[in-house]
Amino acid sequence: MTIRLFEIFTSVEGEGILYGTKTLFVRLAGCPFTCFYCDTKESLPLDSGNEYTIEEACKLIDSNLQKQTYKVNFTGGDPLIQHQGVAELAKHVQSKNIPTYLESSCFDHERFNHVLPYIDIVKIEFKTKDSDFVDSNHYQRLTDNAINCLKSSVSEKKLTYIKIVVSSKTKPEDFTDLVKQIFESISSNQINGFIIQPTYGISEPSLDLLLNLYDIVYPYYKEVKVVPQLHKFIGAP
Repeated sequence: MTIRLFEIFTSVEGEGILYGTKTLFVRLAGCPFTCFYCDTKESLPLDSGNEYTIEEACKLIDSNLQKQTYKVNFTGGDPLIQHQGVAELAKHVQSKNIPTYLESSCFDHERFNHVLPYIDIVKIEFKTKDSDFVDSNHYQRLTDNAINCLKSSVSEKKLTYIKIVVSSKTKPEDFTDLVKQIFESISSNQINGFIIQPTYGISEPSLDLLLNLYDIVYPYYKEVKVVPQLHKFIGAP
């Protein structure tokens, strides 16, 4: 088995509920989707990065792993594109008693379930209709897959949180429908966070819109937070 990695680096986690933690990022190559706000477009081609055997990739992780690293973040691209390889790398990291973290759009429930046993911390990312992730004809299928991934993660009692990237294009009525679907599938006490993340540098949402979206989530989950990409403000990768 081989795996394509775009890059491996240590930085400060800038997103989600664990922002500020020292993290080794393992960026997988490949993502066929088209979010207009993507900030890692160079890693999207399926032939980007370099190909390694699983053994070589594990050694590469070991050689880049710094002391006092809080977690290892499998990101992309989208890690589920190479789910079998990611499962092997995550298993290796777990053997070192370091938490593993999956950062994915959760577009495929079966692939997600293959990786899940080797992941400790799960970010379930839901896409808004305006993200251009997929066309409107396939949007509900994408949402259903993400909801199934969410249900699997909380059922396995993983540390699970939700993230939704929003922009000036995000329509409150569409956001309301998405949030309603989420909390019809799980209860609020099953998740460890709900993050509304504004886009950075492109179609940035106004404060009024962010407050409106916050108010939509609050009746379901009072610990909702608006958290920008903090690493952008300190110049971290």
